[in-house]
Amino acid sequence: MNSRLLLLGAGRSASSLIQYLLRHAPTENWFLTVADANPAHLAPVLAAHSEYARVLPFALEDETLLDQLVSEADVVISMLPALFHPVVARACLHHGRHLATASYVSAEIREMGAEAAAQGLTFLMECGLDPGLDHMSAMRVIEHIRARGGRLTSFKSYCGGLLAPAAEGDNPWKYKFTWNPRNVVLAGQSTAKYLENGHLRFIPYQQLFARTETLAVPGWGEFEGYANRDSLSYRAPYGLDDIPTILRGTLRRPGYCAAWHALVRLGLTDDAVRLGNADTLTWEQLIEAYLPIAKAPGLDLPTRLAAYLNLAPESEEMGRLHWLGLFSDRPVGLPDATPAQLLEKLLTEKWALQPHDHDLIVMQHLFEFELDGQRRRATSSLVVTGDDATHTAMAKTVGLPLGMAVRRLLRGELTQRGVVIPVQTDLYEPILNELAADYGITFVEEEN
Repeated sequence: MNSRLLLLGAGRSASSLIQYLLRHAPTENWFLTVADANPAHLAPVLAAHSEYARVLPFALEDETLLDQLVSEADVVISMLPALFHPVVARACLHHGRHLATASYVSAEIREMGAEAAAQGLTFLMECGLDPGLDHMSAMRVIEHIRARGGRLTSFKSYCGGLLAPAAEGDNPWKYKFTWNPRNVVLAGQSTAKYLENGHLRFIPYQQLFARTETLAVPGWGEFEGYANRDSLSYRAPYGLDDIPTILRGTLRRPGYCAAWHALVRLGLTDDAVRLGNADTLTWEQLIEAYLPIAKAPGLDLPTRLAAYLNLAPESEEMGRLHWLGLFSDRPVGLPDATPAQLLEKLLTEKWALQPHDHDLIVMQHLFEFELDGQRRRATSSLVVTGDDATHTAMAKTVGLPLGMAVRRLLRGELTQRGVVIPVQTDLYEPILNELAADYGITFVEEEN
């Protein structure tokens, strides 16, 4: 008897997941339904596999279709934006279907855990890249240290979706979008919380991109990391309730954060207020509107902005702002928008991944621990390069672990019920091994 898989959403991070599911559908006796708002780009791919796959147009507003599709599935895989997962999860509860996603466990999903477990259902969450591979790779090292009698004193984990050096070109930000642009523009818009040497630390959004840490990844140079929202929530899942230092962060190439900090200070990442602007407003006029009225005549706009932000006119930060076109007569192109929406529109064009571009995923965990009376350090590093603008490193590292976890769920190898994240050895070890053996996605672990 075939197992019926339903994939909801087939955006830019789903290409490798779909490829994996199609690869194993014949041998695993799966039939895959892909439901997406814009399915035209999938038709040629799935047409070649019509005996075990189909594609349908789908809008989440169509509750009748959602209910029907979920009722016809054995496992529902949601690659929709995270805010829609609770709607899908409730449909899964109603019809008694397993659910798998790459997204964080929200409070709403967590509240459904007991009911899911009572029905014998698995809601498999946080099984992509970050969250996902971060859990798996970190837990493997943590369990190895514990098995030798070591005691963790510090855990830091950073991850970033970046560009391979050859794709950076003349882009001084060394960055392009490989996932949801809106999430990038709004990143960090709450207070970051972490522990340092037993002391609670807060970084407000206004200072987040000014307080970074430099990391070196062998063979790939230096990166800078800024803290994610709530590192404290990872203590319990990792069994690190008593650890003195724990921090999770995001990686960028050096210089990015200082320039982004300038955008934050200027107000261009604000998504709370609509400006009432015309779409013909130029970027030069928009930036002018954010500055105090000039007291000294004759100073050009970039010079005034540099003074306002206390930057040197010829600084690298100002060079990056120039490159974006903030001082141009180009229309912003959106009426009555928030500053963040205008910035997102501009960046979506400036930071578009081109067909020939290769993206780069970089993840690094840093551990400090005590073993046999000595202080030790360990690192676990991952670097993955994309194949092209479709089969990106982001798509591979998000989609493949999720597909592998679903495969184990359907095989009956994952017996945990309720809300599950991949922190158990019997789930993460097979996935990490398959990633290394079949796809060359391998963490390099070092200890000293």
